Amino acid sequence: MTLDLLLRDYTLQIVALGSAVLGAVSGILGSFAVLRKQSLLGDAVSHAALPGIAFVFLITGVKQTEMLLLGALISGLLGTFMIVSVDRYTRIKFDSALGLTLSSFFGLGLVLLTYIQKIPNANQAGLENFIFGQASTLLKRDVYWMIGLGIMILTVVIVFWKELKIFSFDPEFGKSIGFSDMKINMLLSSITVIAIIIGLQSVGVILMSALLIAPGVAARQWTDKLAIMVLLAAIFGIVAGVIGTIISSLVGNMPTGPVIVVVISLIVFFSLFFATKRGMLWRVMRMKRNRRDINDSKVLVNLYELAMNHDVVYHPHKTNVIMLGKNNKRTDNKHVIKSLLYLCDKGYVKRDYFDTWSITDLGIEKAKRIMANHGGEKL
Repeated sequence: MTLDLLLRDYTLQIVALGSAVLGAVSGILGSFAVLRKQSLLGDAVSHAALPGIAFVFLITGVKQTEMLLLGALISGLLGTFMIVSVDRYTRIKFDSALGLTLSSFFGLGLVLLTYIQKIPNANQAGLENFIFGQASTLLKRDVYWMIGLGIMILTVVIVFWKELKIFSFDPEFGKSIGFSDMKINMLLSSITVIAIIIGLQSVGVILMSALLIAPGVAARQWTDKLAIMVLLAAIFGIVAGVIGTIISSLVGNMPTGPVIVVVISLIVFFSLFFATKRGMLWRVMRMKRNRRDINDSKVLVNLYELAMNHDVVYHPHKTNVIMLGKNNKRTDNKHVIKSLLYLCDKGYVKRDYFDTWSITDLGIEKAKRIMANHGGEKL
């Protein structure tokens, strides 16, 4: 039914295509912001675009989308220039510069919008939609604009891929080989501004920051390779854009922009818990496995030392003699038995009569390797 709706509804197709382009572009650029620990950059720049929209309307008195977005572009670039200049030429730190720019530009934008609401002009209605977005108003020409700007951003990323990669992981190395940190910052910020302009009409200045960061955060949980991360972030952005659009069209009075952000947020939470690289669940399982490996190694080394100090190497020892260390307690015996059973399955230990255990030749070699890996020190 959903696929049928997507194939038949022309308006839904336009909005879904625009949201998918927005999601892909946001995911690609957001990956670099996440890696550079500049997640608030998109937040600051998107809020900085608001006064530009209001200024253009005050000057022209018409609500033409292209003109308003041009104002947003200029205002966003001014905000970017302010962030970079404050960070470079003052003692104010980068995060403080972001907060200062965000609050001052957004405050100015709200003041201007409030003033516009009070002047007698019928065209003013709907300007507030740039705060929260209104994807359902997307037209075919808007989507063409989004595709064109998206291709331009993708081209810039491909051309400057090496520089962006170096500065994402090791900016000091980038500066040592002659690249300019300020130019890279300006480049990344400028294309981020353009991406924000793409998304203003769909999700607005407030939610745009979430769409910029969330796909990158989700993709980071699954991989350590930049190319795969950027690709995954783009895919997550597209999926969120399309699914969010479909949900908002199926459920009455459901705003598209916030639904898209909710969908991408769910993808982020799923990735945080279940991603195989950095997911919380997998991390807990990995820690438990490592702890078990350490306990198994301790038990084997203890049994090896008992064997080496006995006249008969293969003499069996009771479980309570095979201790984990000085702090071993009776409650740990079950862990000792569990480790002994595991070592027995591996052929390192042999189970004898009356629940006694002896080390095998394979176990002796294994214990020697464990001790050698730890410099001969006891675990």
